[in-house]
This record gives sequence, structure tokens and C-alpha cells, in this order.
Amino acid sequence: MVAFLLILVVVLAVLGGVHWYVWRRLVRDVTAPGGLPRRLGTAVVVALPLLSLAALSSSRAGAPFWFQQVVAWPGFLWLALLLYVTLALVVGEAVRPVLRARLARRDAKAAVPPEAAPAPVPAVEPEPVTVPDAGKPASVSTPAPVPAEEPAPPAVAPADVSRRLFVSRVVGGSAAAVALGTVGYGTYGVLRGPRVKRVTVPLAKVPRAAHGYRIAVVSDIHLGPILGRAHSQRIVDTINSTQPDLIAIVGDLVDGTVENLGSAAEPLARLRARHGSFFVTGNHEYFSGADAWVDHVRELGLRPLRNERVEIAAGFDLAGVDDVAGESEGQGPDFARALGDRDRARASVLLAHQPIVVHDAVRHGVDLQLSGHTHGGQLWPGEYLAELANPTVAGLERYGDTQLYVSRGAGAWGPPVRVGAPSDITVVELASKQA
Repeated sequence: MVAFLLILVVVLAVLGGVHWYVWRRLVRDVTAPGGLPRRLGTAVVVALPLLSLAALSSSRAGAPFWFQQVVAWPGFLWLALLLYVTLALVVGEAVRPVLRARLARRDAKAAVPPEAAPAPVPAVEPEPVTVPDAGKPASVSTPAPVPAEEPAPPAVAPADVSRRLFVSRVVGGSAAAVALGTVGYGTYGVLRGPRVKRVTVPLAKVPRAAHGYRIAVVSDIHLGPILGRAHSQRIVDTINSTQPDLIAIVGDLVDGTVENLGSAAEPLARLRARHGSFFVTGNHEYFSGADAWVDHVRELGLRPLRNERVEIAAGFDLAGVDDVAGESEGQGPDFARALGDRDRARASVLLAHQPIVVHDAVRHGVDLQLSGHTHGGQLWPGEYLAELANPTVAGLERYGDTQLYVSRGAGAWGPPVRVGAPSDITVVELASKQA
């Protein structure tokens, strides 16, 4: 408990520092003290993190679903914008001195007067001349020369704006534009729906009859307050268009209860595959009522695999294990139950949400493990953090005699944004070495 509180304090301190930095660069440095723009900017930088906190906690706190939907869009999108505007501003710190130096040189050139013309000969003031007139001398003199008017100082470049303020506005505006463009394009990629990837996996034990067998793998759909029924319908249409032999949903289907999201999942009932559709739990199911969701997907025509195995007519075993998050509820993966008594002469394909269980899969002689969970990092540079916690972040890799394929997922958690990690549905085609 003490460690958790310490981590929480550190995280809040970091977030507070990042928000202060963003406020300083995007509000304080580019607006006049006491003006309306500064007051509005300050209010926005204070309100948005509060919405983010509400978006992150409202589901766990049991808030009404309509409230979750209201705070989700601005709250989650701000987290993505905060990431990229901060990165852009940090890069801009290197640009600031360079831009200021160039402006200073330009101002210095503008301040140099044009090449001076020959100086005029100064007038010599005449001495008084005495003119005899009735015995009275008369003095005649010329007026003193009027000093020439000094030239006006050169205009400051840029006009009416100090160099520092000008540079702050250029760098801040550019950072905001880059962040908005990045997040906008990443949001479009999620709302457009996942694209199909095709991967061929050779398995020594797969019989000739199963050569070319197609498994549509989809993970991390994350139905919730942002991604709803339209999102699941896009996924169903995409999967069905590939005409797979078998469909595997490998966890994190939802972020919410059956009561709130049951209707959003209903399009899954229209999935079509020759040997059916299968489902295993992910960690987010255990945040949302795993048992209720298992019952609901069964009603939709999917077969949950909860630490169990089925024999596929094409000539291999398909097994599925509960996610490791279920251990807190006395469930979790049970490899002995799912794989312990099988015929190891047959090829085996394992559905497991998290890649970290691959070492258990190796010990139990699994030929191919299909997983998700990582989102491929979702938001660059998130993949570097994901690498710290997962053996494989995305794609196909081998561990001993076991091959592991990790999908980037079809949805998004938190911000409905993907940058550098496009969503996918993967058609895994088994290749028999006997063919």
C-alpha cells in the first residue's frame, strides 16, 4: 500500500509538472498578463486534466454510462494531445535560441545606417561689420545654423512584437499544430476501423489437410464509452470479408459492463466461420465482470475457452486459457487443465491474451500462441515501454519450439488514437511442411 501511494504521488507530481510546462509555453509566454486570452488558456489547462481524471476513473467508480460518454472524448483525447504537444515543445526548446539569434542578426543589420554622404562644410559665423552711419557703428550677423534632425530608429522586426514573444508564439503555435495533426490522424485511423494483415505460419505437425487453414485473429476491441456498436459492426464486416475457417477473439473485448455495452457487442452474433468463433478473456474483462461477459458472448454464438481445449476437424488442437488478471479472482490460466492430457503428436494452437505466458506455452509443447494485449504500443513511443513488460510487442517470433504471434489489436484503450501502431485484424494461415 505504501509503495502504491508513493508511485501515485510521483505520477501526480510528474503530471503536474508537465501541465505547468505546457501552460507556461502555450499560455503564459504568448499572452499578456491579466488579459482574456491568458485567463481562458489557464482555465482550459486546469479543466482538461480534471476531465481526464474523470474519464479514467468514472467506469471503476460506477458512474452513469451517459456521464462516462460525456467525459470520455475530451478527457482521453487530452491525454494524447498532452503527450504530443509536450514532445513538440521539448523539440522546440532547441529551436528557440537559433530563431532568436537569427532575428537578432536581422535587427542588427536593419539598425546600420546607409553609407554616409560627404559631410557639408560647416558655415563660419561672420564677424560683426561696422558701418559708419552718423558716427554709430552697426553690427550685421547671420542666424545660427539649425541642427539637422536625427534619423528615426529602424523599426523593430517583427513590428510591434518583441523577439522573445514572437519566437514563443511561433514555437508554441507550431507545437500545437503538430500535436493536433498527429492526434487527428491517429483518431481517424481508429474510427476508420482495422486493416487486414496476413501472416503465414509453418507448423511441422499440421497435417497436409490443414495446409492453408485460415484463423482470423482479433484482439483488444475495447468496446466502451467511445467505441460502440458501429465499431463492432466494422470489425465483423472486415472479418467476414476474409472468409476465415475459424475466428479467435483473444481478449479485451470490452471496457464496461454487460448492462452498458451488451447491445454494442451484438453484431458479433453475425460472425461467420466454417469452424466457429472462439473467445478468451483479457485483463479488461476482469475489470468489467468477466463471468457476465463470458455468458453474454456465449449467447451471441461465440464459444468461450476457459482453460480448455477442443479438437478442430482440420487436424489440430485449439486451446484457450483465462487471462492472468483472473488470478485475483481465483481464476487465471491453468495450462495443465487446458493442455495436460493432449496428444502431443497433434499440432496445438493456444489462445492467450497476454504474450507473457509464452514460456508456459513452451513448457506445455504449444506450437503456436495467438495473443494481443500490447496494442503495439498504441501511441509512439509507447512501444518502447511495452517492450519492458512483454516478450513480443507485435508480430511473429519464435521461443524454443513455440511460435508467438501478437496482434496490435482492433481498437484502442483510453484515447481513441493510434500513432505508429495501426490497428489490425490478422489472418493467420497455417502452412503444413508436409504440403
